[in-house]
Amino acid sequence: MRNSILVFAVFMFVVSCSTVPITGRKRLNYVSDADVLPTSFAQYKTFLSENTLSKDKQKTAEIQEIGERISKAVTKVMKNNNMSKEAETYEWEFNLVQDSTMNAWCMPGGKVVFYTGILPIAKNTDGIAAIMGHEIAHAFAKHGQERMSSAQLQQMGAVAVAAGSSQESTEEQLIWNMAYGVGSQLGMLKFSRQHETEADRLGMVFMIIAGYNPEEAVNVWKRMKQVGSSATPEFMSTHPSNDSRIKDLQSFIPEAKKLAEKYK
Repeated sequence: MRNSILVFAVFMFVVSCSTVPITGRKRLNYVSDADVLPTSFAQYKTFLSENTLSKDKQKTAEIQEIGERISKAVTKVMKNNNMSKEAETYEWEFNLVQDSTMNAWCMPGGKVVFYTGILPIAKNTDGIAAIMGHEIAHAFAKHGQERMSSAQLQQMGAVAVAAGSSQESTEEQLIWNMAYGVGSQLGMLKFSRQHETEADRLGMVFMIIAGYNPEEAVNVWKRMKQVGSSATPEFMSTHPSNDSRIKDLQSFIPEAKKLAEKYK
């Protein structure tokens, strides 16, 4: 039983690997857009019906204009990477929600929400573009689908460990299961941090293609650091530390500009 599960996992890993354009990272994804996008669009519609849109027409228009410019940059990247059919599946929409939470997100398929609470961190047009690029990058790289795929493999691994230790004593089974649980969780946290770093970098490339200043992506995280952050050690967190992001983005600017030139 254990062997069959592991063989299946390896098979799924091999047949489901693809490459993220620009970064070149190999990703695991066997969750199809056909399975994800209808649910994503429905959830977005429900969210909007249950939350209050901002009445600030000027700021809403700015969010939408920046979103449209970034999304056009993403579409250009996809078309230049033989992803025209995939580009057509995105149904871009940008909304500003009246909420003090410092947050913004993009669902699979291009549905974006900015909370008014994050606008002081964005501070200006380029800051909004930096955040917009980052959130859209998650959808572009299919991080949500990849996390779903990885979670399923994690569950399969737990089954394999349980099957493999079934002949051991109850105490040894508990040790094996606990070791796998802790190890796999830390692995998933590292995986999530990798997604955040990739989204930071992709977002910077997108904002440059769209005509925005990449230096402001660094300043966004400097402002986020000033607001304060969790004392959780980075290796126990789903996100890199603010200092790590600031350093990485600052050093990535020259490369981001070179990468963006290919799509201008």
